[in-house]
Amino acid sequence: MDYAALRKKMVEEQLILRQIKDQRVLEAFSKIERHRFVPEELKINAYADFPLPIGEWQTISQPYIVALMTEYLGLGGSEKILEIGTGSGYQTAILAELAKEVYTIERVETLAKKAQTIFDELGYTNVKIKISDGTLGWQEEAPFDRIIITAASPRIPLPLTEQLREGGKMILPLGESFSQILTLVEKKNGELKLTPVCGCVFVPLIGKYGCPK
Repeated sequence: MDYAALRKKMVEEQLILRQIKDQRVLEAFSKIERHRFVPEELKINAYADFPLPIGEWQTISQPYIVALMTEYLGLGGSEKILEIGTGSGYQTAILAELAKEVYTIERVETLAKKAQTIFDELGYTNVKIKISDGTLGWQEEAPFDRIIITAASPRIPLPLTEQLREGGKMILPLGESFSQILTLVEKKNGELKLTPVCGCVFVPLIGKYGCPK
């Protein structure tokens, strides 16, 4: 299978035609082999325009949504990022290409170990991963310039608002189980400014400050 051709088509038809304009983001998507991050039996659909299951009731998001969230972070290359929900590790790899440091948290051990194996194979030395409740953040490494949450919550987890640096940005799906609004959060003068981006559907954010059980 010509994955390079499929990847090129994905970038051109799913990202550029939908107004993803950040050239660094487009280059990262052109480089990273998405098929590495999906189960073997689903590799044929690795570059398709929809999310895919990765096991443990989790998914790898639609390429466009990954690109959109990444573009809204406005990365220049010097940022320290906290990612909540490592999942397959695909979003993490994109961030690793675009920022200085990525700290990523995954609550499911099997997914975290699979992702770590891929990071090692790809040679990412600027990614640190831990298995924990992502809604608690990573206090010992705070503050962060950017935070990205790849699961849905009805509210912004309090510890993450505290761990976001002044002037920093956070992006997450806000809402209930089956319908959310992708939301950009900017911290200015200690206050949070929320800007809705678009509708979306993500799996729920599980943890102390996430979705109610």
